[in-house]
Order: sequence, then structure tokens, then C-alpha cells
Amino acid sequence: MNLYSQPGHIDQIKQTNAGVVYRLIDLYGPISRIELSKRAQLAPASITKIVREMLDAHLVQETEFQEPGSRGRPAIGLILDTLAWHYLAVRIQPGFITLTLRDLSSRALQEDRLPLHASADKPLLQTLHETVNDFFIRHQSKLERLTAIAITLPGLINAASGVVHRMPGYDVQDMPLGETLAQRTGLPVFVQHDISAWTLAEALFGASSGAQHVIQIVIDETVGAGVISGGQLLHKNGRTLVEIGHTQIDPYGQQCYCGNNGCLETVASIGSLLTLTAQRLPSQPDSVLHQTPLTIESLCAAAQQGDRLARDVIAGVGHHIGRMLAMMVNIFNPQQILIGSPLNQAADVLFPAVSSTIRQQALPAYSSEIQLTPTAFSDPGTFGGAALIKDALYSGHLLVKLLQG
Repeated sequence: MNLYSQPGHIDQIKQTNAGVVYRLIDLYGPISRIELSKRAQLAPASITKIVREMLDAHLVQETEFQEPGSRGRPAIGLILDTLAWHYLAVRIQPGFITLTLRDLSSRALQEDRLPLHASADKPLLQTLHETVNDFFIRHQSKLERLTAIAITLPGLINAASGVVHRMPGYDVQDMPLGETLAQRTGLPVFVQHDISAWTLAEALFGASSGAQHVIQIVIDETVGAGVISGGQLLHKNGRTLVEIGHTQIDPYGQQCYCGNNGCLETVASIGSLLTLTAQRLPSQPDSVLHQTPLTIESLCAAAQQGDRLARDVIAGVGHHIGRMLAMMVNIFNPQQILIGSPLNQAADVLFPAVSSTIRQQALPAYSSEIQLTPTAFSDPGTFGGAALIKDALYSGHLLVKLLQG
């Protein structure tokens, strides 16, 4: 099943226009039909037709509101009707699965976080089907009109087909997650890489809202990136990912699990950072890290206290990340760079190291005005799935399915 197959030309125009109108009502509601026509640059007759369909489908509703500067009778404006429309947002991580029932305003109504064990006796796909089905049974009394399922997870994923080719922590080979779950539930199913979905969530709900060109770096157990270009998530409809974690930065470095040597992930991931700290700790007898178990939290706390070892290793990661970002800056010329990482607990050490390296190695015309900021979400949870649904409504892709009933 290809959720992103292109409709015919006329249908594509209708889909795009409906998505534009829905987005404007979401962003500016209550909004009058006249103002909607101006902002959408669509004829009043087209606005009337689109709005009528949305009213009939209970996707929008009318409300009275006082227009700015007006002292007369209240105007009739449009706002979204989100409460009776629900969807399931799922996030899969090694060892865990989080399922959140949300309405179309992205508000969480019910959330379950459950263990997700690898089993030789039962394929992961079967476990996922059963987990989703059990969630719907447990919370049947809370379900209204179910619209879709959105799933985010790590691994090698084809977002267009919903196939998960590989996934860390599980024996997965070309798992047709999207297609089979859609067949079982009768719902559209969206599948996306978790870093790409997090990048989209920051653009729709978080720190990069309104920005057209953004690079987001995630430094955690893995190292990855997402790119917003022209207001759209790069590669959102395919199997391609902005893969930086397995870019070689040291040909003589440690061997990575991908088979290459000296990948960025071997020097910048949280695991590699803690390993390096443990190796250097015996030669630093004055470090406060001798007094506490070595975790990312204790490392960041030590850096905040001025511990030289902690500050050196975090700054080292910042320089590695900065070198990679300098190349990306020269390619994408972003307005903003976001960093999502537990290392943001020591942002006053990490960010200057990243920023100084970018300015040293990227084109000054591209790097001089860049904003370097932390992500709004320290852990996006299932907001990545919420972003996939919001984006599908804004593009009109999911919206037309709801209008058709």
C-alpha cells in the first residue's frame, strides 16, 4: 500500500486546496470566509464549496467572533472541530512501545507505555498487530471516529510503502508494517523514521515553528539528522534518510557496527562518549566523576560544575558534530539548527563548541546568522506520530479521506 501515491491532476488541486484551507483555519481561526479567501488566494466560490464539505463532515464549525477594530455585530468565523476525531500515535523504541490516543488537536486522551520484547517464537509484526488491537479493546469506551494510525521507529524504513527493512534490537527483514496494519484495521497507516518525525514535530509544534529551512541534529544512542527545506521535511515520502551517523570522519577510527571505520556515531553517540570518559578517567584523579556512577546525567552535571574532563569530552563531541554541520550548512543554508540530545543538560559547553566549529569551517555568508537552539522536546514521545497526522491533514492527503467518509 502506497499512502503517498499521486492522485490525478484535478484531484491533486482539490486535495492541495482543501489542505491549505484546513491549515489556515487551524492557524488563524476563528477566521472569516473573506479573510480565508484572501490568505488562501482562492476564489470565494471555491472557499464556500470547500468549507461546506468540511462543515458537513464535522471537521470545522462556525462561531461568532469580534473582528479586530470592529464595534459592530460579531462576525461568523470558522474554527476546527477536532474533539470527535481520534487517531493512534505509536512510537517504537528498543524494548518499549508507546501508544497514544489523540484527537485532531493533537491532545493526548490515553497513553500506554509497554515493554516490547524480541521473541524467537513470535514475529515482531504479529506482536505489533496484537498490541494495537489490545489497545483498542482496552480503551474502546474512549474511541470516537478513528481516522488513522501513525508509527515512528528507528531503522531503515520506506515511508511511502510502510515497509520496515531493518530495525535495531529486533530480527526484522522487510516487515510490511503499514500495509498489513491498514488491512487489519481499515485505517490509513503512516510509518516514518523517528528522527524525521521528531524534526517534523519541532517544525509543527516546537522550536522551529515557522522556519522554512532547518537542520535538526539528534545526539543520543545513535546520531542522526532531519532537514526541513522550503517548509517541507526532506525525503518524507521515501526510504532515504539524512544519514550522518555513518559518515566517516576518521578512516583509522574505531570500527562501527555498520562495518565502516571511524563513523561519526563511533565518537559522538552517548555510548561512545561514556566509553571515552571511562577510559580517560583514571588519568584524571581530580575529576568529580570518581565520586558518582558514570551516566550521561552525572557527566553533564560535572561539566556544569566545571570538571575539566567532563567539559573536554562534551566539547569534543561538539567539535565533531560541528564539522558535520559545517558541511550541511554549506549544502542547505539553514535559518536555524536544532540540537536534540541529553547533552543539552550541558548546553553551555556543547553549543559553543558546535557553533565555533561551524563558523570556522562553513561559508561565512551561510553561518554568520544561524540560530543554534535546543529542541523544544527533550523526548518527543508520540508527538512524532502527531506531526505525521498534522502534516497529512495540511497536505490534504488525509483530509480528503475524511471528507469522503
